[in-house]
Amino acid sequence: MSAPPLVIVDAANVVGSVPDGWWRDRRGAAERLRDRLVRYAETGLPGRSGPVELVLVVEGAARGVDSVPGVRVDSAPGSGDDRIVELVEEAGDRPVLVVTADRELRRRVGEHGAAVLGPRALRDQEPPADRG
Repeated sequence: MSAPPLVIVDAANVVGSVPDGWWRDRRGAAERLRDRLVRYAETGLPGRSGPVELVLVVEGAARGVDSVPGVRVDSAPGSGDDRIVELVEEAGDRPVLVVTADRELRRRVGEHGAAVLGPRALRDQEPPADRG
């Protein structure tokens, strides 16, 4: 049996795409994103039906976030973008989807055959936030 598609999420870019105060607690914001991603492990993302292998790449102040069932967290030793490109390269011929809005990262992973979705793909499937 072949491995499921690999979905790599650029935590800094996805978290930073919504101005909800994430900068006050970068690690907490990454943990909340990780927890929201769990459901996609079985159901998949737009363009990738489940199950999928989810990897959340964190960097900087978000390093050290633990993995949970369904989402492996990879703490980049340096640049998160460089680590994402490495993961894409390591995937070989396996289908890879990278979730980011970073134009340069999109270009870099595209050169290695990865498909790309923007952060909105994750938000579009979430229930609206309670603004009350």
